[in-house]
Amino acid sequence: MNKYIETLSQYNTNLDDAKVKHAVETILQKNFEENCNKQVYQQLLNFIDLTSLNNTDNTKQIIEFTEKVNKFDQEYPQLKNVAAICVYPNFAGVVRSHLEVDSVNIAVVAGGFPFSQTFTEIKVAETSLAVIDGADEVDIVINLGNFLSGEFEEMTDEISEIKDSCREAHLKVILESGQLKTASNIKKASILSIYAGADFIKTSTGKVEPAATLEAAYVMCEAIKEYYDKTGNMIGFKPAGGIVTTADAVKYYTIVKAVLGDKWLDNKYFRLGASRLANNLLSEIIGEEIKFF
Repeated sequence: MNKYIETLSQYNTNLDDAKVKHAVETILQKNFEENCNKQVYQQLLNFIDLTSLNNTDNTKQIIEFTEKVNKFDQEYPQLKNVAAICVYPNFAGVVRSHLEVDSVNIAVVAGGFPFSQTFTEIKVAETSLAVIDGADEVDIVINLGNFLSGEFEEMTDEISEIKDSCREAHLKVILESGQLKTASNIKKASILSIYAGADFIKTSTGKVEPAATLEAAYVMCEAIKEYYDKTGNMIGFKPAGGIVTTADAVKYYTIVKAVLGDKWLDNKYFRLGASRLANNLLSEIIGEEIKFF
């Protein structure tokens, strides 16, 4: 038995998709309504990785994007700012040069994002260059081809190499859960990514459908909980892709709170990858339509 199969054998990875769906429905039935309040909306705003990942992004636009985050503290001093600005790696230095808010991190997508189909050496170099340029966090995608063909060693070794190139930056590993299709696959990919060095596990790139789902979130949070129970180490969770409305965000909050507990309700361990969500949450908090970001 190789070490990857042995690691997976320590966890329950034989999951029933119908039971996962039922568990999610039960949690939401019991707890969703109580989390629909302004206090939770304010927390969720502070959990957002405000994202610009367009093929039309340019230096001027990223500077303007960053300036909005700078101005937020002046316009809404009663609220906590977003958790991070997430951009392509070539813009890390631009954000670093213009970001004035100490509490907001700089996140980049790297490692051949969004499909992870390039040389490992390029993924490592891209990650290293982004960190040198100022990235605090790096989001990468697992090699889905390797995972789905059972080549777990190749997949996990690559994550470990990229983790080493992060230095002090945190590594978020994207599973692209919609392409994993089953709860069992999502659980296995979660465990392997965590053992390979992930500081966070993330559902999706937002570039492939289906993107984030509540069922994937539940399975990933269960993996994080089981790992925490075994090791005492807290791993972060980030749903991303298609999370637009306040209700969407509250549903993910409800899953995290029910499975992982209040300790994870902090942007050190819970993020939301979104671009349009921030304005919707802000509008709910203020009580009128806001288009700030």
